[in-house]
This record gives sequence, structure tokens and C-alpha cells, in this order.
Amino acid sequence: MYAEERQKVILERARRDGRVDVTGLAAEFDVTYETVRRDLTALERHGVLRRVHGGAIPVERLGFEPALNVRDSVLTEEKERVAKAALAELPEEGAILLDAGSTTGRLAEQLPSDRELTVVTNSLSIALTLAPRTNIHLMLLGGRLRTRTQATVDAWALRSLAESYVDVAFMATNGVSVERGLTTPDPAEAEVKRAMIASARRCVLLADHTKVGNDHFARFAVVEDLDTIITDSGLATGLADELEASGPRVQVV
Repeated sequence: MYAEERQKVILERARRDGRVDVTGLAAEFDVTYETVRRDLTALERHGVLRRVHGGAIPVERLGFEPALNVRDSVLTEEKERVAKAALAELPEEGAILLDAGSTTGRLAEQLPSDRELTVVTNSLSIALTLAPRTNIHLMLLGGRLRTRTQATVDAWALRSLAESYVDVAFMATNGVSVERGLTTPDPAEAEVKRAMIASARRCVLLADHTKVGNDHFARFAVVEDLDTIITDSGLATGLADELEASGPRVQVV
């Protein structure tokens, strides 16, 4: 097994079980402790694990919120597939909302050039992506900028959303589960996300499989608030059916 393959399995195991330990991984993969430690160090540098004594814990379980550039560098193929599938949810014309996130950012890159759309976003990085596009009427929500996520939050953003109405909101999340709904680490971002969903006729969640089953500090929606969930084929067996039972259509790509 190549190092990249082994590290992918280690990360999946950590997210499933809550932690991994060096001894168990070395025995499972029939490699040395030092090889496992190098794998854990590589995953920590990618911002997805945190080393602890004897092993590692996924950042989600420690309350860490990886920066946007870190999140954008992992699961790139899966996020590209999810973003491409989301194109089918676009209206022929009208207004859409793009929530701040790494997968919604990929959707912004793939927006078609043959139709005019009004795009509302609280993401500085998405705004910079779309600014040169002459077929896009760009509406950037104001407010305090959270450097870690490149998202605007607080009263200015909320005031604009309260006076806006879009055809489709393409949402991002740090975690989603039937039990706890859609969650994110920061209460200010949660409040903006809640207002985004309220401003939309339809709501589409773009979430790679690692988000499903995770939960964070601040809840901003329940699964029933969603019309569609688009995720990737790494989703564990049975989770799609569980989510669909709460109302939204689940598309696995």
C-alpha cells in the first residue's frame, strides 16, 4: 500500500472511531511505528488530524476549524464531483446564493458562462473568483470578515439577507446528521447560514462524505430544511437512506 492510500485509510478510521493509535495502525498495516508517525505527521500538516500522545484525533473532535486553504487542499476529487453535480440544480436565470466553503468555491469556478445569474455570497474568495465574469451580477454581503473562513458575518450580512430572496441557496456545512442537524463551529457563521436558508426558495447542501455524521458547536438548520443533499461515494452504507428519510433528496456522486 502506498503512503497516500494508507493515510486516506488512517483519516477515515480516525473520523469513524474518534481517534487512532500508533500501535494498532502499525500492526494493521504491518509497518513500523516510525512509518505510522510519519503518516500522522503528514495528515497533521494537511490540517485534518491533531497528534496526541500515542496517536491522533481528527480536528473535528477537538473543536478545531481548519482554515479555508487547508480544507480546499483535501478531498479535491470528491469536491469537484459534488460541485459538478450541483450545476444541475442551477436555475436558467435568476438569483442564487453561494455560502462560504471549499466545495461551494468549486461550484463558483464551474458556473456556466452561457446564462446570466445574480450570485449572492458572503465569501470573499468566491467573490474574487466571480468578479471578472461579465455574465454574473455579483452581490457581496458585507460585515465582519472571518479570516479563517473568508466569510462575512454579523449584522451587516444579516440585514442584507433579510431583504433578499433567491431561487437556490447552495450551502456548506462542517457537519450534518439527522440527530443534530447542520452544524458549524462558529455561532456568527451559524446565524448567517440560518438567514441564508430562510432567504431561499430551495436549499441544496454540498457536503463531502466526511461531513456526514459529524457535529460541531452551533446548529443552524435541521435536515428537513434541505431540499437536496449532494455528497460523494465515500459515504458509509445506509447514511443516504437515513438522511432521505428526513425529507431531502440525497444524490451520491
